[in-house]
Amino acid sequence: MSSVKNVIKDNYNAMLINDFLREKIKDAGFSNVEISKNPTGTRVTLYVTRPGIVIGRKGTGIKELTDLLEKKFGLKNPQVAVEEIQKPELSPNVMCNRMASHLERGTAFRRATMWTMQQIMENGAMGTQITISGKLRGDRSAFEKHSAGILPRAGHHADVVVSEDIVHVETAMGLIGIRIRIARKEKLIPEFELKGKSKEMKEKEAQVKQEAAELAAKAKTESELIEQEAPEINKIDSMEEEEEELKSVSYTHLTLPTILLV
Repeated sequence: MSSVKNVIKDNYNAMLINDFLREKIKDAGFSNVEISKNPTGTRVTLYVTRPGIVIGRKGTGIKELTDLLEKKFGLKNPQVAVEEIQKPELSPNVMCNRMASHLERGTAFRRATMWTMQQIMENGAMGTQITISGKLRGDRSAFEKHSAGILPRAGHHADVVVSEDIVHVETAMGLIGIRIRIARKEKLIPEFELKGKSKEMKEKEAQVKQEAAELAAKAKTESELIEQEAPEINKIDSMEEEEEELKSVSYTHLTLPTILLV
């Protein structure tokens, strides 16, 4: 029974550490953390998009994190290692954090959703699904689900190919939940291999990747990247304005006074 309690305690502690690091090293593009115990202490591996921010000047960032993990979460002799994510756009954790940042800045939820989905698919994902729920427009809770590409929904293939993450963000309207699921081609089972794309599609994808890489290279932190992406997001036609106009016209039509002829 004590072993079961220890497992539950370790899992709960790992969840607290993950939430703490998500906020603490947000600008480094935090994705996830792996914690493993060994005879000499506890190995903590951080997966981020910008390792230099975590390491800090002359290793000051690593030292600060090590002290915090030891004092705040009781990890014995923590040994912190930092790994760089090669394709952050294919990490649901990173994309959830970026989309949440856009919503915090006041970006329309549908524009943020379309932009995030576009970034994921243009960087080589097999498929993606974004679900956003909460106080999207008014006092009533609502949800929207957007999908692109091929995304296995259930079974062994879904367990192998698909990864997901969920975050919550506080906006002026209220609390909003974001769930992103991404299917990666690298994990694709051979019998489900997709056919090759046309030359035009490959050239377009290569151009988009190059532009995205140049944009990311200019940004030193995730916050700067979010600021640089804002003008591009505003160019996306999310049809939200047209939808609001149709609603107002429909409402006006229903509330017009009716003249009865006697």
